[in-house]
Amino acid sequence: MGRVENKVALVTGGASGIGLSAATLLAKEGAKVVIADFNVEGAKEAAENIKAEGGEAFGLFLDAGDESSIKEAIEFTVKHFGKISVLFNNVGLTNLKKDLDVVNMDLDEWDRLMNVNLKSVLVGSKFAIPHMIEAGGGSIINTASMAGFTGDSIRAAYGASKAAVVNLTKYIATQYGKDQIRCNAVAPGLILTPAAEKNMVPEVLDIFAKYNVLPYHGEPDDIGYTVLFLASDESKFITGQTIQVEGGHYIANPSIADFTEFMKKAQS
Repeated sequence: MGRVENKVALVTGGASGIGLSAATLLAKEGAKVVIADFNVEGAKEAAENIKAEGGEAFGLFLDAGDESSIKEAIEFTVKHFGKISVLFNNVGLTNLKKDLDVVNMDLDEWDRLMNVNLKSVLVGSKFAIPHMIEAGGGSIINTASMAGFTGDSIRAAYGASKAAVVNLTKYIATQYGKDQIRCNAVAPGLILTPAAEKNMVPEVLDIFAKYNVLPYHGEPDDIGYTVLFLASDESKFITGQTIQVEGGHYIANPSIADFTEFMKKAQS
């Protein structure tokens, strides 16, 4: 208990999945938390659950594609709790029907994903940093993705937006480190959020499992605990980094799983 005692955190996209895990863990470890989400009822419910466990939290509406909405969430956090110590820029969108390969890309969808996935990180940081400087420092944590490090047959816009988040994280860290503001990112692999479990058939999950180094899939708390660490003073000498939380899915030669299976058959 108390790993982030006396800190105030704003978690965007905090009504479910990764954001909900991070908000819950931050509150459990002593932070006062504002949960901001387009799903305002979900944000308020999450805040009520935190308060029922003895924590301090507030849920409010956020449209991450609207600069004024992000600014209002920052200002509310400072007004309600007196400061902002931690900003978790977690909102992100993907669209498998419109975010396709480069030739077939829906250009309006490209603009929408860049606005929500990337610009929201810039805008949130832009409005939070002056308050963090006034408070003596802070920690900004951005949700990137392993899609920002690899290529794929579709989701070109999503991958490009997340790659930009990785580099923007370095720029924020570089520009405001002397103000005692750290900025890091976390890059999830496949995480079994409620949305992922709902939308992925077992056969697809089996494909991911085949290429994971670890024999299980990731869960929201795997990211939530990483965010908690980056928010805490335990990570006070870490900045500009993107921590890949992906079960070893991307670290090995991609043929290893198939080669191992081949060798087992050959030896049988």
